[in-house]
Amino acid sequence: MASLAQRTETQQQAHERAEREQTAKDHRHHTGAKIVGGSAAGGAVVGALAGGGKGALIGGAVGAGGGAIANKVRKDKAVDKREREESGYRQPH
Repeated sequence: MASLAQRTETQQQAHERAEREQTAKDHRHHTGAKIVGGSAAGGAVVGALAGGGKGALIGGAVGAGGGAIANKVRKDKAVDKREREESGYRQPH
C-alpha cells in the first residue's frame, strides 16, 4: 500500500514536470528566441517605414516586448496541453 502512495504524482508535481519538459524542448529548438527575435524584427521594419531610424528602434523594442508576451502565452498553453495529454484527459473537438 505504501509503494502505491509513493508513486502517485500530485497535480503540482505533474505541472512542474510538464513545465520542465516544455522548457527543455523550447531550449533545444530556440523557440523563445525565434518568437521574440521575429517580433522585434517585424516591429523594427514597421517602425522604420513609419518613422525612420528612431521609429525602427522604438518598433523593435515594442515588437520584442510583444514577442515576449506571446512566447509566455504559447508556453503556458503548451504546458497545459502536455498536462492534459499525460493525465489521459482528451477534450472533444
